[in-house]
Amino acid sequence: MATPRFHRLNSILDRRQMDLTVCMEHVNKPHNLSAVVRTADAVGVHDLHAIWEDSELKRSNFYSSGSNNWTRIHRHVDIETAISTLKAQNMQVLATHLSDNSVDFRDIDYAKPTAILLGTERFGISQTALDLSDQHIVIPMMGMVQSLNVSVASALILYEAQRQRDIAGMYQQPPKIEYEERQRLLFEGCHEALFRRCRQKGLPFPVIDDQGEVCASEDWWASMRS
Repeated sequence: MATPRFHRLNSILDRRQMDLTVCMEHVNKPHNLSAVVRTADAVGVHDLHAIWEDSELKRSNFYSSGSNNWTRIHRHVDIETAISTLKAQNMQVLATHLSDNSVDFRDIDYAKPTAILLGTERFGISQTALDLSDQHIVIPMMGMVQSLNVSVASALILYEAQRQRDIAGMYQQPPKIEYEERQRLLFEGCHEALFRRCRQKGLPFPVIDDQGEVCASEDWWASMRS
């Protein structure tokens, strides 16, 4: 019998927005990374993109933090490659940056395939990224400060995207997440002990049926028990 957790996970995966993403250019402070990924997951973003040097990745301690358990992080060697990848998916690339051509972030149509570009905490978005982006967006500021923390800025923009997409009925559309990714997450989320043992032994993931049960051959089970 399917468990409440299985139903909940399926419902969450049904609402994943595969054409909404965040691209982080050298964002590496652990608290900011965790906050950005957590907010992305909360609004239904599944794939995130990042440009990290090895030293930044090690310093961030990201892959051991647990922040990315329910999302996928695609690492790119440079910003040119990242933006090229995003544009190949027909995404509009929005850079959070104040310039003569910037528009209020709320004036963007987030129902379109969208990538939100975030810059490093200290220096912001690189000039190369700004030149390659399709639009610069700003969050109106009424006080003395000129910028927000990167995780706060991303949360404001992502929730505006969520608001627009919810109104447009995009969370009720047929699921777009890939079958293999759904199966992986259902296995990990509903059978955590088996998932860990399967990875330790290097075995292929089994099929999870419509009731949340593991469907695997006798040989697979024998390998798991050995």
